[in-house]
Amino acid sequence: MSEQSLTPPSPDKRVQYLHDLLTLSPNGDDADTGEELFLGPVAQQHQHRVFGGQVLAQGVMACTQTVNPERPLHSIHAYFLRPGDSKKPITFGVDRLRDGRSFSARRANAYQDGKPILSMLASFQSPAEGYDHQISMPADLPQPEDLDSVAVQLGHINHPVAQEWAWERPFDIRHVDPPLWLYAAKERKNTNMVWLRTPAAFAVNDAMHKAALAYASDYTVLEPVLRQHGVHWTRPEMSVASLDHAMWWHRPAPVDDWLLYVSDSPSAQGARGLGLGHFFTRDGLLVATVGQEGMLRVPDTFRTRMKQLAQDAVIRTASWRKPRSRWGGRNGS
Repeated sequence: MSEQSLTPPSPDKRVQYLHDLLTLSPNGDDADTGEELFLGPVAQQHQHRVFGGQVLAQGVMACTQTVNPERPLHSIHAYFLRPGDSKKPITFGVDRLRDGRSFSARRANAYQDGKPILSMLASFQSPAEGYDHQISMPADLPQPEDLDSVAVQLGHINHPVAQEWAWERPFDIRHVDPPLWLYAAKERKNTNMVWLRTPAAFAVNDAMHKAALAYASDYTVLEPVLRQHGVHWTRPEMSVASLDHAMWWHRPAPVDDWLLYVSDSPSAQGARGLGLGHFFTRDGLLVATVGQEGMLRVPDTFRTRMKQLAQDAVIRTASWRKPRSRWGGRNGS
């Protein structure tokens, strides 16, 4: 890999990348289904599969464009039907299912090559007064400034996937527990916590922030399953895929301020694992709740064990470049 390819994008460029992904273009109506069509951009990825959080967030934006802005989004329920191809655009078709006195419902389907890759229901509600309570945020946690970013952890590894995770993602993610990028956690437990935010100022409207939070919600929600079973993201031949995703927005909060993402896994069985998560602001306000079930196939054979030993040796002796200093400004320590 050339030194030029290892030059990271600026925080502003990473945020612009997210903004561009969430900016959908109206594309007329489908003559057969009556759906309102929107075209969503895709971004090249080294593994050539569309990140599930991207499709979720774009589905949110497609639905939002068909609803009065005074009626904000409050929940989605989605199924991932097929893997997306990061080299092809995604078409979103939206049905206006209902507009009532207080609530609006929309159905969105994401298509590639004429086949659905995601199906989503979204609900919107006019602001209303009512009861108010919430669970408490975990106490006595390290602050994000005291934790290493992914750029610090992986940015010096001369490998395209490590570089993508370290420098190109539009969120700065900092694990409270040891991360699971390259190695399994020593302590097995069914919980996981990360701080995250965009590395620079983001959008000015609530709809964009909600869509961006949907994007980020797909990053680590299944990590409690991996952590509980002593598995890491780069385990040889492991296959992980999101199956469905539900999300409820409780209170508004910008994604360019630090949010704590607390997740746990109540169950794993039948090659499926369930992750539940909560987003909190730094001062403890509960922002959103997430639920996702994922498929996890983790073969444990002589071949995979040998691959793991070889991979560990490569990591120890790989072509490492001089670690960068922490980014200044918002992405610094």
